[in-house]
Amino acid sequence: MAVRAIPSYALYGENSQNPDADWIHCETIQARSRLHNYRIQPHRHETLFQILHLTGGAAEIELDGQVSTLTGPAVITLPSLTVHGYRFSPAIEGTVVTLFESRLAQILGSMHGIKDAFRSPQRISLRDHEEAARAVAADIGALAAEFSGRAQGRLEAIEARLGLIFIALHRLQAPEAGASHPQASRALQHAMRFRELVDQDFRAHKPIDAYARRLGITSPHLNRICREHLGDTALGVIHGRIILEAKRYLTFTSMSAKEVALALSFDDPAYFARFFKQKTGLSPLRFRATQKNPAA
Repeated sequence: MAVRAIPSYALYGENSQNPDADWIHCETIQARSRLHNYRIQPHRHETLFQILHLTGGAAEIELDGQVSTLTGPAVITLPSLTVHGYRFSPAIEGTVVTLFESRLAQILGSMHGIKDAFRSPQRISLRDHEEAARAVAADIGALAAEFSGRAQGRLEAIEARLGLIFIALHRLQAPEAGASHPQASRALQHAMRFRELVDQDFRAHKPIDAYARRLGITSPHLNRICREHLGDTALGVIHGRIILEAKRYLTFTSMSAKEVALALSFDDPAYFARFFKQKTGLSPLRFRATQKNPAA
């Protein structure tokens, strides 16, 4: 299936990329799958990481074109850009946790080895790990409760629960697990790492060569990878990230267009305004007006 033919969603069936949404979302597997007759067609998420916790029922899983079956209790982890689809049994039970991959990278950043262990899709059966299954279920249940509530310390509690979940899953990974499930290709890993680097450095306006050197590849190779897995050139990915941040500033702060330009390291606010309009079709001030009043 060609990259451009693969649907990309925020949550399955929802095209919205509204930056006002929470950075994490929890729901039961039943809640969304029954709306689609328990068949989730192959798709991918551009910037999201997903955890599927199956506590009952079974799922036929398609990961990057390879199909397998998993029965609960089990956990599936899916980094962004992984093409995945499911056929769930009507008796399926469990939880889906979806969050921005960049936020997860921050949470796991100080956990040696854990972040890298989940760069590719993981299928982890809990059937022979009764104690671990109870612990993971408790942590995911607590995470879902924190997500639904608004108690003091909610953010810290969510991040702590996520850390505990990934530590527990990492402990369950067998040394030979890499051969037991589909792995992200080297090119896909480069694409994911490139996007991480862009998230870190987009304000610096680094040239493509600088990113390519960090990845140990050439600029033309990086462009091919970006076109294949991200649907744009490397420069287009960088520009897209700058525009996303500009939209966030214009939507959620009272900063002037000039202040936004300076925050994004544009020396010339007029050039920033032209750049923004070229990419969005709107001037910064016009974009802000549409966010306050969609009919504007």
